[in-house]
Amino acid sequence: MKELLKNDERIDQLMQYGIEIIQSPSVFSFSLDAVLLGAFAQVPKHARAKIVDLCSGNGAVALMLSQQTASPVKGIEIQERLVDMAKRSVQGNGLLDQVEMIQADVKAVKELIQHDSVDVVTCNPPYFKVTEDSLKNPNTHLAIARHEIHLDLEALMKATAFLLKTKGKAYFVHRPDRLLEILDAMRKVNLAPKRVRFVYPKATKEANMVLIEGIKNGKESGFTVLPPLVVFDEQDHYLPEVRRMIYGPEENEG
Repeated sequence: MKELLKNDERIDQLMQYGIEIIQSPSVFSFSLDAVLLGAFAQVPKHARAKIVDLCSGNGAVALMLSQQTASPVKGIEIQERLVDMAKRSVQGNGLLDQVEMIQADVKAVKELIQHDSVDVVTCNPPYFKVTEDSLKNPNTHLAIARHEIHLDLEALMKATAFLLKTKGKAYFVHRPDRLLEILDAMRKVNLAPKRVRFVYPKATKEANMVLIEGIKNGKESGFTVLPPLVVFDEQDHYLPEVRRMIYGPEENEG
């Protein structure tokens, strides 16, 4: 894998899945939200499903999903540099037959993937609306990943609904302060919200992430708020559930 690295890149471990991923501190590095999304999403184990990860970044979620299914996984990412990193990670893990990374704007997926053909869509989208202040980040790669420069909630939900089959499932990770907007945007395109789980940095803190499941053309009934997921204890150690998501059941942190 090291021979695949370029300048300012490193190899990190997706330890729970036993695979490696190429990261760059100046371009993009996945964080806990990707790990939580990869664990929250439910994908069929068989090889007959179609799975698409939107806003795929350096491919972290797509790689995680590939270890939970025999089905093909497509990652859609607008940034050429991130797609290049992801493709090399796919190659280095011997997953070229299962994981495909595509450089494209999410709003253009209708030109790439057939309507009503996908079983599962995942997305860790940009969290922040674009304002005069939000565009001051001098790092273009990070600004695009974090701010709705190329993709807002409405466009994301339209693309997701276009891709999914009826009863297909969508999984998102986002910020709790935008939850009402997210649910409204989902319902406008007939993505029925089904499960929500709030993520708390500590038991005494406010939630800072939310995981959301929706079903295309699903019934309005049956909405569930799952038990809270708390990340750290008061000594800043990962709590058992999160530790398993990061390190796997046979975790070895040292």
